[in-house]
Amino acid sequence: MTQRSILITGCSSGIGLCAATELKKQGWRVFAAARKADDVEKLAAAGFESVQLDLTDSDSIQRAVQHVLAATGGTLDALFNNAGLLIAGATEDISRDLTRMQFETNVFGPMELVRQILPIMKKQGYGRIVQNSSILGVITLPYYGAYNASKYALEAFTLTLRQECRDTNIQVCLINPGPIVSELRNNAHQIYQNTVAKKTDSSHQQAYRKLETAYFSKDHSSRHIQQSPQAVVKKLLHALTSKHPKIHYYIGWTTQLLVFLKKLMPERLFDWLLSKI
Repeated sequence: MTQRSILITGCSSGIGLCAATELKKQGWRVFAAARKADDVEKLAAAGFESVQLDLTDSDSIQRAVQHVLAATGGTLDALFNNAGLLIAGATEDISRDLTRMQFETNVFGPMELVRQILPIMKKQGYGRIVQNSSILGVITLPYYGAYNASKYALEAFTLTLRQECRDTNIQVCLINPGPIVSELRNNAHQIYQNTVAKKTDSSHQQAYRKLETAYFSKDHSSRHIQQSPQAVVKKLLHALTSKHPKIHYYIGWTTQLLVFLKKLMPERLFDWLLSKI
């Protein structure tokens, strides 16, 4: 049996690293991508075929794809668009530059990477594309407006892509995790401290103090419902190997509950519920 190949973005830690490790154990040829050169070196030292890939840089995306295709002889079985970042803050306090940073990583980069990979999959006649979205691609929470918008955009792009691939043997899936143990929160806090937190004239200071204790602190309120990256990888494996993969994979009971309640409840009542989270 020919060894299956996959390109995974955001493998420096968390979901990406867990996915790369598990798939490698299961015999996949894993191309583990990371943005920083030192992370690429660490991945290589750990035995991965590592590649540097910065989703905000078109040249970096093209070089990474060329590297992978050169190694495989021009084929790729699967792509897991996992890398992402979160920018927190009130919509009126998020600058255009911050919004652009959010969309470059979470939307424009994954879209461009798909555009690079899709012709390869069409030529070979098969493929799997799995996008790591979020529960915040299905519902919105206040003070995550830029992130909400980026994940909603990724959802719309992916569902459109799925429709356009309907008559092909290319399967397109979305994974929607809730809180997961990863570096996303720590990285978001660093961005927040260097940007939004410095807006001392913001009318949202009271909300930001709550954000600091409820989301960014080590004792954040969602820690008891956080799941391990393995919960995502379990669903990823199904998306990659099942003859009939799901369109959406909702990770965790809280995510599944909120998706159900959104369908069931009137919009204003659901908004009230979200305001209490």
